[in-house]
Amino acid sequence: MYLRIVLNRDKIKKSVEKGRRYEKLAEKFLIDNGYMTLEKNWQAGHKEIDLIVQKGETIVFVEVKGSASKQYGHPSEWVDKRKRENLTNAAEQYIKANNLRNLDFRFDIITFFDGRLEHYIDAFQTE
Repeated sequence: MYLRIVLNRDKIKKSVEKGRRYEKLAEKFLIDNGYMTLEKNWQAGHKEIDLIVQKGETIVFVEVKGSASKQYGHPSEWVDKRKRENLTNAAEQYIKANNLRNLDFRFDIITFFDGRLEHYIDAFQTE
């Protein structure tokens, strides 16, 4: 059986724009809370880290997720095992490329859901 899905370009564009707005709001929140932005939308091949920030001696790799709908569950649930592995691999490449092995690092998730920003500090560990 063959299934063809036709995507509406306007819908995709709006989704990307909404994602970028969430990322800008997350960055502002982090800066307001003492973090310094190092990178935005940093890519390692097909993998991307939304925000890379630093606070003190800790590098923080941040995944930003948001939704106005409860249809697909809470956005924090969207950071599944595969996404965590991709983030971990990209983070390892960033650390190596920038010679940052002497600093601590962690993975945070920031979600926008039901009108609230939620910051999950140290949301998951490397596997």
